[in-house]
Amino acid sequence: MQRVLSGIQPSGIPTLGNYLGAIRNWVPMQNDHDCLFCVVDLHAITVWQDPKELLRQTREMAAALIACGLDPERCVLFVQSHVHSHVRLAWIFNCVARLGWLNRMTQFKDKAGKDRENASSGLYVYPNLMAADIHAYHATRVPVGEDQKQHLELANDIAEKFNHDYGVDFFPHVEPHILGVAARVMSLRDGTKKMSKSDPSDQSRINLTDDAEAIALKIRRARTDAEPLPSEVQGLEGRPEARNLVGILAAITDTAPEAVLREHGGKGFGAFKEVLAEALIAHLDPINERMRRLLAEPDAVDAALRRGAERANAIADPIVSRAEALVGFLPR
Repeated sequence: MQRVLSGIQPSGIPTLGNYLGAIRNWVPMQNDHDCLFCVVDLHAITVWQDPKELLRQTREMAAALIACGLDPERCVLFVQSHVHSHVRLAWIFNCVARLGWLNRMTQFKDKAGKDRENASSGLYVYPNLMAADIHAYHATRVPVGEDQKQHLELANDIAEKFNHDYGVDFFPHVEPHILGVAARVMSLRDGTKKMSKSDPSDQSRINLTDDAEAIALKIRRARTDAEPLPSEVQGLEGRPEARNLVGILAAITDTAPEAVLREHGGKGFGAFKEVLAEALIAHLDPINERMRRLLAEPDAVDAALRRGAERANAIADPIVSRAEALVGFLPR
């Protein structure tokens, strides 16, 4: 089986966007891939995090992943900082990657903004750590969104340069598994921006911890336009909020936007939002309930993560130790 690795930051409560855009797609991979999934707390601290909040959010994210269907017995689920091979290999990759490569990374430019001189060096070399996350396990497939595809290309560049510099064929080429465009969920307040767990407005997103009342209220308040829903997808052009809500209903009901519009075309948003809220509540309420049960027993969640870290380390340590030997480090 191909080995898959992916991670998610504990920078806030996971949202509907995280679920439909990534987590839900990970669940079936457990059936036919050798899967490792990690909560990437090392990546999270590339921007300042309140320590107590980071601790809480890391456990919440792990609970959310399990509640959404990741089974710690069928995949390796762990916290990134618990497996030291990530940082060992990241330092080697810091020395392999070229500054010119990192200067081309658009995500750093987006996150650092105009005040890039005040950004952390960790944020700048973030892609090298991401490459280490992948190559520490000799993963060959990585589920990524379009915004991470450039980082995956860099991970392959780093692997190729390492192999070339040390005259080996050690790190394999990694193939992206691009998540579908239909699963891209946008803000409920601005259909041109991605739904984000770090958005200052809680009304911009559906959190996996939201109860039925909160979900219904947020959907009712979601921004729309004055026109009724079109009967065909082409009618959504130039209407980002309408496109977003139609896409959410299609994704949550496992249908296509075309099917949603065949059923609801011509209707106003009031009636459509009621249907959307009901569908979201029906789908997310069991996840919410499982997550509450898991967080009521934090020791059990922590124990599952420790077991996952032991399994992850058993895979990564021999690979990274071999990379260190290739570099010329004295064996431990």
